[in-house]
Amino acid sequence: MSTFSATDRPLYEVKANLFKGLAHPVRIRVLEVLQTSPHVSVAALLADTGLEASHLSQHLSVLRRHNLVVAERRASQVFYSLAYPQVSDLLSIAKSLLVEVLQSTQRQLAETVNEEATR
Repeated sequence: MSTFSATDRPLYEVKANLFKGLAHPVRIRVLEVLQTSPHVSVAALLADTGLEASHLSQHLSVLRRHNLVVAERRASQVFYSLAYPQVSDLLSIAKSLLVEVLQSTQRQLAETVNEEATR
């Protein structure tokens, strides 16, 4: 069993909380939309996600709390953007990893089917 020193634990917890902030499909979708444009209005996010305003607001609140997005008010509209460019990098790496995992799983499945067919 490994133990973490007091200085390691806070960063570990911060990392875990970051992933908690990402742990919902709607929040991932919001971040993907924000990857495509530097500033996206709440109205555009509502149209893209199809959510009710109150539900989108809850998800945006989680993303703000985890420092993944920032909000900017312009007159009566609120616009969101990624808090850091690395958020976009993280999403791209996750996509690349998932594609690789799925390809590996498909290969394993095909091998299993072929093995069973030759029996």
